Amino acid sequence: MPDMREQFRSNLVALISLVVALSALGYNTWRNERTEHNRNIRAAGFQLLTEIGSLQQIIFYAHYERGDQRGDPRMGWADMLTIGDLAALMPPEVVREAAALKTVWETDSAGLVEDDEAFRRIDGAIDGLRQQTLQSLRTLD
Repeated sequence: MPDMREQFRSNLVALISLVVALSALGYNTWRNERTEHNRNIRAAGFQLLTEIGSLQQIIFYAHYERGDQRGDPRMGWADMLTIGDLAALMPPEVVREAAALKTVWETDSAGLVEDDEAFRRIDGAIDGLRQQTLQSLRTLD
């Protein structure tokens, strides 16, 4: 009967193959999960940028083209709701910027048409969210 050392030596190639196969399977699974995670963030980020642009148009029309129907601040609430939903899929930094925008919007949207400071605060919060979203997209691997 062969001893343990001889069995190990005779099956060394099979054991190494098993370790390599399990390592490759583990890495492949991790890589697929990471790729899917990045794909979801990327899709949410691009859609978030679209919604940010839509909200930006509303505030520009409201502030610079007073009386234009496209600048009705009430229309911005639909964008704000969508922005909040999309931001929830993004990294925490984007979630914080979206929450800050929502707070500013709740406070200042009613005065958007007439108040230059309200416009600047909303515009600044939109820009902060845009920059953080772009930064999050840049850091994906």
